[in-house]
Amino acid sequence: MKARLILFLLLLSSSAWAEQTCDTSSYPMSAPAERFKDNGDGTLTDTQSKLTWMRCSLGQVWTGATCTGTPAAFTWQGALDAAVKLDHDGGFAGHVDWRVPHIPELATIAERQCSNPRINLTLFPATPAVYYWTATTRRGPGMDALAYIISFGAEGAKYKSKDEVLDVRLVSGGGKPK
Repeated sequence: MKARLILFLLLLSSSAWAEQTCDTSSYPMSAPAERFKDNGDGTLTDTQSKLTWMRCSLGQVWTGATCTGTPAAFTWQGALDAAVKLDHDGGFAGHVDWRVPHIPELATIAERQCSNPRINLTLFPATPAVYYWTATTRRGPGMDALAYIISFGAEGAKYKSKDEVLDVRLVSGGGKPK
């Protein structure tokens, strides 16, 4: 019985050991490394959008080569407040305008040619294949308690209650997209 339980748990958790795969045989990378300038300080600047991204999820630490630690999970308001607090406390990498990205901005770093996670791990190492908050709220009557999220897993984009607890990656520059 104990051996069966151990085998079941190993099978259940095997997806955690799966490695990222990227298929560029039909299409090129949607977020290729060449599009980003490594600023050498734990940030990357997208040369197309001019946005600067933290390489690590909020809560992780940039070591100079990778992200370590576990991403911190926040409610939607908690994610917005964390960005404000970071800026108030002096910012990161010379920027004091960090914020939660809007859905079209976060979508620009999702890598459509990769899975597990659906992001370029060369650019954004140690990113889990989970949902991330965006600053974009759901519009319509009775929808103000919902915000859009993007998964770096297979799920894509959808919206959830702002009370859910999810990961966040901050961006600097730009502004609210039209």
